[in-house]
Amino acid sequence: MSEVLRKAADRLNDAFAAATLAERLRLLRNSTGGRIVFTTSFGIEDQAITHALGVEKIDVEIVTLDTGRLFPETYDVWAHTEVRYGLRIGGFYPDAIALQQLVARQGINGFYDSLEARKACCESRKVEPLARALAGAKVWIAGLRADQSAHRAGARFVEFDETRGLIKASPLLDFSRDEVAEFCLTNDAPTNVLHQRGFVSIGCAPCTRAIQPGEPERAGRWWWEDEAKKECGLHIGADGKISRATEAA
Repeated sequence: MSEVLRKAADRLNDAFAAATLAERLRLLRNSTGGRIVFTTSFGIEDQAITHALGVEKIDVEIVTLDTGRLFPETYDVWAHTEVRYGLRIGGFYPDAIALQQLVARQGINGFYDSLEARKACCESRKVEPLARALAGAKVWIAGLRADQSAHRAGARFVEFDETRGLIKASPLLDFSRDEVAEFCLTNDAPTNVLHQRGFVSIGCAPCTRAIQPGEPERAGRWWWEDEAKKECGLHIGADGKISRATEAA
């Protein structure tokens, strides 16, 4: 099965190059049987994808990982998006017992203390719920862009995710942030008001800040850590890389 999915991913990756966002999403649906899951964090990239899915009525399940530490503004976008497109976005939550044990060990804000503690928090609040969200899925759609960070520059449009045993697609991979913003503005897609306050990449409230002029996009995520290690684990494969890097990466 993995070889079949790998070949399907290669075909789709080639087809994505000349396709629009909506065409890419339609290609995924028409070329792949079974459950397709799009995970949204309600950032501007994810809102562009949600708009295309909602307007085109493409049969893709939209879910989000509610960590319990999101900004109030993020919940507002969640509600507005459901009304705008007439859909329900499923929430996946941390395991209550595991989260209780985590907080008992490291305190409510213990993730500031070390990289290991922060990764443990991400594992409990994001990575484990993601595994449940993707259980049984054939395709995972994510809102990654290649120019978000050096770590993501080597990703492909579509690839076989060895770790999860499914096809992973990033239909906005070749978009710039300005192009995504223009798409959302032109199509009146709901966006998080925090973007207007300097928050470029928005995650959990305690781990996200606005960025300063000239800082890279993801400088506001886990700003107290080494820039080269700023990933939560959602998009890291067994080899420690973002997806499958190109030979030049």
